[in-house]
Amino acid sequence: MTDPQYSFLSRIDSPADLRKLTVADLRKVSAEVRDFLVDCISKTGGHFGAGLGAVELAVALHYAFNTPDDKLVWDTGHQAYPHKILTGRRDQLHTIRHLHGLSGFLRKAESPYDVFGAGHASTAISAALGIAAGRDFAGKNFKVVSIVGDGSLTGGMAYEAMNNAGLLKKDMIVVLNDNQMVSLSSEKPNLWSFHNYFNEMLTHPTYNKFKANVWDLTGKLDTFGDRLRAVAHKVESGLKAVMTPGMLFEALGFRYFGPFNGHNVVKLVEIFRHVQELKGPILVHVVTIKGKGYGPAEKEVTGMHGVTPFDKITGVSPKKANEQPAYTTIFGKALVEICRANPKVVGITAAMPDGTGLIHLDREMPERFFDVGIAEQHAVTFAAGLATEGYIPVTAIYSTFLQRAYDQVVHDCALQSLHVVLVLDRGGLVGADGPTHHGTLDLAYLRCVQGMVVMSPKDEQELRDMLYTAVEYKKGPIAMRYPRGNALGLSLRPGFEKIPIGKGETLRTGKDIALLAVGPLVNNAMEAAELLTKEGIEAEVVNMRFVKPLDLDIVSSIAARIPNFLTIEDNVIQGGFGSAVLEGLQSIGSTDTAVKLHGLPDDFVEHGTPQELYHMLKLDAPGIAEVAKAFLASRQQSGSFALAEP
Repeated sequence: MTDPQYSFLSRIDSPADLRKLTVADLRKVSAEVRDFLVDCISKTGGHFGAGLGAVELAVALHYAFNTPDDKLVWDTGHQAYPHKILTGRRDQLHTIRHLHGLSGFLRKAESPYDVFGAGHASTAISAALGIAAGRDFAGKNFKVVSIVGDGSLTGGMAYEAMNNAGLLKKDMIVVLNDNQMVSLSSEKPNLWSFHNYFNEMLTHPTYNKFKANVWDLTGKLDTFGDRLRAVAHKVESGLKAVMTPGMLFEALGFRYFGPFNGHNVVKLVEIFRHVQELKGPILVHVVTIKGKGYGPAEKEVTGMHGVTPFDKITGVSPKKANEQPAYTTIFGKALVEICRANPKVVGITAAMPDGTGLIHLDREMPERFFDVGIAEQHAVTFAAGLATEGYIPVTAIYSTFLQRAYDQVVHDCALQSLHVVLVLDRGGLVGADGPTHHGTLDLAYLRCVQGMVVMSPKDEQELRDMLYTAVEYKKGPIAMRYPRGNALGLSLRPGFEKIPIGKGETLRTGKDIALLAVGPLVNNAMEAAELLTKEGIEAEVVNMRFVKPLDLDIVSSIAARIPNFLTIEDNVIQGGFGSAVLEGLQSIGSTDTAVKLHGLPDDFVEHGTPQELYHMLKLDAPGIAEVAKAFLASRQQSGSFALAEP
């Protein structure tokens, strides 16, 4: 990189290069990192606002600590783009979140500076404590720092870790990056209650007047005044423990420092150099501005949390012509319709009101909307509690995040047969966010839960009807999963219709092979059937709708006519939809049906566009047709099957 605009940054290929500069140079370095981030992400898209707010923090940490020997553990990865720029990945940043490019999150395999992989929140303190314990076991000597956003402190795991760290008394530092944006993508973020406490106490006039008066008086009393000042300092420390954020963290066993201006890079270096010499758990509280230094991002905090390519001057992303509404939007608006008709229905999300579509309910009926913060476990049990009082909680959580509340789904909802509606956005492969965000396990992990109903719509009309069906269902927990992205553009009929629980539908008849699919892959299966027709293969296509309970009537009927089944799903094969079909065939005593399971591999799928990923995995229409042909060819070679005459 040789660009006069980046006279400092062009010389920084590692933190060691950064540490060759003077502390005064770091202001210029920070400005260049911020400009580079705007230049790059405006062209490629990616997470944006959080990184802009963490520029000085990343610069100061890598300058003050001897990374990678000293370990920086970043919570999630939204805030870590500057970290990537400073750690040898500057010239690859344009590939971020693209196929075979840099991950949008922290990834151990990508760099020795990415100490712990992170795409989910609230994990950094636990991981850092484990690293510190391992360091002490091995008799090594390095520093461990976790960098945690204030939003991550709405997750209970962070407090479990702090509690344990206070008991173990390991040398470690937690940096609280407080940008006052608890909800990752909220139009009007629900401020963390402790954050309100921080602001109120630190600005309380009584506290500040006491401090000013005592310091003014004792400054006039020479040696005696110094002794009084020492006593007053102890009094102030006592007040501080009661009246400032130190109360919470020091009660958990941390020494608290702050809050500090998170954009004063010189001061941050001084602070970090000081605290790394101290023993035991330390918490440094810094206050930052999300989107700092780029006007559009400071004004549109929500809209520029994660971005598609945008005009660098205006901050506006070009709109795609004739773009269909997102499934998320269709769900959110359908829920508002249902809530208007049914006063018992409420919506719950875990810090993702925009991402799950519940922002529509918040706007229209805020009294029926709950954002519980990054606390999926609490969200599900909170929903279960509401259900005991006769309310119908529609709990919208990303598929990958519901994994964090699995015990609550089993113990608090299913075991008690409570009518909790689980809506899983981002089912299947989500694209650029990659393996931490792909919803690849939900069909398997929900299907095995006793009494659970699991369904997935093929299009937006079915999504609306399934949501209505779930709300009207009274027998226990029920889950609907749907994909990320835009819907098909169907003309939606008004109102809703119930779908019979556990009933699929045949969309196309055939003789040679049955394509049994679920969710949006039903549409790919229909296109694949058209391609197979050109090859003289007649394929039947079934929209199974329900993974549990499985439609055994339709499976039995097809098995009596067609000897070959190809099951199609965007879930891991193990324990998923195809496994359910195999179990169903076994239960009805069908022994003559050959079944090929087609789904996601026993591996973590990387990031890329959904189109690229589904093509690679042969889950697009041409890929499904290819798999079907290979399956039939293998059957012919074994002599157990003959194609019908075209």
